Amino acid sequence: MSQSCSRAISRNRFERLALRFAALLVFFLLAAHAAVAQKVTVEFDQTADFTQFKTFHIRDGQLNSQNPALNSDLVRQQIEADIAKALTAKHLTEVVDNPDLNVVYRLGAARRTELETYPAGWWGTRVVRVPYAEGTLVIDLRSTATRSLVWRGIAQEDKSNATKLQGKLDDMVKKSIQKYPPKHK
Repeated sequence: MSQSCSRAISRNRFERLALRFAALLVFFLLAAHAAVAQKVTVEFDQTADFTQFKTFHIRDGQLNSQNPALNSDLVRQQIEADIAKALTAKHLTEVVDNPDLNVVYRLGAARRTELETYPAGWWGTRVVRVPYAEGTLVIDLRSTATRSLVWRGIAQEDKSNATKLQGKLDDMVKKSIQKYPPKHK
């Protein structure tokens, strides 16, 4: 076997190995992105005494989505049931008259496009446009005594399809309400 043939075989093996490495790198980056795709943030009134809140009532929520799968009475019922279940698990009681907290929520979904760059062997890098849907669920808890916002949970989820957000709504509610009552610093 000649030296040039040996070099060609080594280069070919190296290129295949580099391609496999790039594919694995893309796979792990996408998996890591999916694992942290849901973001939950909480804002709250630092002066509020959360031990005084024992009851809640869910008011009409708003669904703001271009996708009919996310803009339906079924989605509204699902969100309200998930909120009631999560707050009941926090030892709050749902009532119709004279609640301590009024619960208001908003769900919005918008189409977005993200550019992802990854190595493409000897040819440099490759840029791919990845469409996804960003869904945002905002849950507000308002004190009926002061008529002010005392707690807000904001959950954001990125999915490749807006209809897949519907399957994540219960998780978005649960992760938000897990952070209630807030821990004062």
